[in-house]
Amino acid sequence: MFLLSIVSCGVVPKNYPRNIPFVYEYKINLEGNFSREERNELIPKLVNQLDDSIRVRTIPQLYRQLLKNPPVFDKAAADRSIVFMKALLNARGYFRDSSVYKTDTVLKHHDQLRTTVTFYVKPGKLVRLDSISYHLDHHDLQNLTDSSLPASLLKKGEAFSKITISNELDRLVEVYRNNGYMRFTREELMGLWDTLDVSLLRPGLDPFAQVEILQKLMERRQNPTANLDIRFRPGLDRSRLTKYFIGNIHVFPDFSRDTVNLTAKEVLVKNIHVNYYRKIFKPKIFPPNIYLEKGELYRQNNYFKTINRFNALGAWSLVNLEALPRKGQDTVDFKIVLTPAKKYAFSTNLEGSINQSFFSGNLFGVAVNMGLQNRNFAKSAIGTNTNIRYGVELGSDSVRSFIQTRQLSLSHNIYIPKVLIFGKLVPKKFSDNAKTVVSFNTASTERRLLYHLNTINGSWGYETQWKNKLLSIRIPNIEYSLLNKRDSLKKLIDSTPSLKNIFTDGFIASVAINYTIIGGKNNKLNVLRLNGEESGLFTGLIKSKFLDSNLYRFLKVDAEFTHKVQLRKSSFIVRFFSGIGFEFGTTVSPDKKNNLPFFKQYFSGGPNSMRAWRLRQLGPGSVIKDFSGSNGSPDRYGDVQLEANAEYRFPITKIAGSQLNGALFTDIGNIWFLKSAAGLPEEVFSFNRLGKDIAVGVGGGLRIDFGFFVIRLDYAYKAKNPSPSLANAVSQNKWFYGWKPLGGQLQLGINYPFVSDLFKK
Repeated sequence: MFLLSIVSCGVVPKNYPRNIPFVYEYKINLEGNFSREERNELIPKLVNQLDDSIRVRTIPQLYRQLLKNPPVFDKAAADRSIVFMKALLNARGYFRDSSVYKTDTVLKHHDQLRTTVTFYVKPGKLVRLDSISYHLDHHDLQNLTDSSLPASLLKKGEAFSKITISNELDRLVEVYRNNGYMRFTREELMGLWDTLDVSLLRPGLDPFAQVEILQKLMERRQNPTANLDIRFRPGLDRSRLTKYFIGNIHVFPDFSRDTVNLTAKEVLVKNIHVNYYRKIFKPKIFPPNIYLEKGELYRQNNYFKTINRFNALGAWSLVNLEALPRKGQDTVDFKIVLTPAKKYAFSTNLEGSINQSFFSGNLFGVAVNMGLQNRNFAKSAIGTNTNIRYGVELGSDSVRSFIQTRQLSLSHNIYIPKVLIFGKLVPKKFSDNAKTVVSFNTASTERRLLYHLNTINGSWGYETQWKNKLLSIRIPNIEYSLLNKRDSLKKLIDSTPSLKNIFTDGFIASVAINYTIIGGKNNKLNVLRLNGEESGLFTGLIKSKFLDSNLYRFLKVDAEFTHKVQLRKSSFIVRFFSGIGFEFGTTVSPDKKNNLPFFKQYFSGGPNSMRAWRLRQLGPGSVIKDFSGSNGSPDRYGDVQLEANAEYRFPITKIAGSQLNGALFTDIGNIWFLKSAAGLPEEVFSFNRLGKDIAVGVGGGLRIDFGFFVIRLDYAYKAKNPSPSLANAVSQNKWFYGWKPLGGQLQLGINYPFVSDLFKK
């Protein structure tokens, strides 16, 4: 409530003209029968039509809205705003609009003449399309137009909008260019329209007919309509109606300033003329990435696909595709000039994270990342990434326990810009943007006094993107982990036998699928992510002592949905996550039947999850146990996770050119075991216990947005804690039990949780 109050304080002018009316505020009142959605769409567009001297902008600060250098009120600026809004309304089909404005000046602080300008906009009746016709003096173009009418943007009864008409002309041009008419432009088309019915202007002598005409005139006034005819513009240059076919294609793959005076050597590969200077690329890689084929009809889509393809490969910093029509012929040649990017790129960065409580100690993490990128591996425009990461997690209990966790990892990924092995089975719309990804990873993790975990992973997969969808498949994904238990973990397992089902090493042979859809319109954003992984279903059929004792056989699926609404200066985000993992009963090893491997299990807490809890310190369920000691569990994992988050973000002020934002949030969720044999009854998921098991955290935060990354500080309280330690058992599920101002959890994070602020003002 305090944060909301400070961002809602009044507007404070600064450097204002004294004793002269200045624009303090503007308002737009839209008159007419409009739905809420129509108003939300039209009013922002009307605001954009206001003259710059009317559109005052405030700067959010910690306790106020600052109006810096407000302009002197100018009647001419208000008049221009009326003209601009009228043009907008006309373009959207409102031709009988009327707009006026009124001013209200209030004296404040003896020398401030604050002027509020209120615009009263009455769009009038919307003119709608009655009849739509296309008359093109060209047989082939008329046929193309007629065949594409199902995709027309113009519909009878819809608003007579110049914007829609313009988009329809663009659509027709695209249809023509995708059928060989490369030089056809918007300038060759025009739309003729009228809002009169000529028959109504020719009354006869029959008095009954005259009454009928008057009735029609009244109906037209109440429901105005327009007739539209699309045709060629007078004085058309007929040479632009030539249908072109593709001729020779010349590629210059290594052009630069150093090669201007050199002579290129030409190699012909599948009708592609590759002209190279230094031969740093293999000629055979170009035909599969060029969607223009000699002798085929010119299509604009293939022209742009070729440009986008070379840009996406990353091996070139500059791509230029030039069309060269042959004079007096229907053939067009193409020249592709490519400037190579630097082959290698080295990067290094330092990461930091903090996860602490004022009363229960803290953990501070530091990691160093180093990466090497090769943009042209094997001279085939194949990209590779090699990364080394070393990180430590520090504790402040004592000097002896200063380093809690150490991890060293090495990864190497190869991105091949085509679908290997299964390429012929993949539909073309997926394969055009697809790539094969080969990954190798190894890591060594030392958890003080608990375990030493070595892992190695290799996978073969595919990634493709089309429209707003992204699909990633790893088949197969091979992982092997070797867990060396320390004495403390062995003692914990002896006192809590169920832990032996969690802390195990083993072998995974899985298929993993990730599917993402990004949608929404206007000020709304939706992101849906679906993930699935299956291990051992087919590998388990192989008879082997190694597989019987090491293979995990499980199915894991989860889904995440995020919805964001961008308001004028703030935003609201909600997120829902659910995941479940099931270890198959056919798993041979008894230690692997009840739980997922702990490196595949879910966990809560930390800067990106349940922020009122430290990392891996929530759950499972409503169990009460310590995090240390003979019967304790230092880290909490689960096979089921449910979580919901809501966050309101708002601007506060600017610091040294960087935006300082605030946030209010709540996190709701928990983790559980799935099988009853995995733990205590209160640790196992049950719908009957859901209300008791759910944890709730609330808090606020500050975010410093540097543009390219965000530093985030969140402070959260346990509003409802279902899994406290034994010492705090009395607080279980009691709302805000023992609340103290400094009794919350501080989280330090990088970038926004859940979804970034993609919509900028």
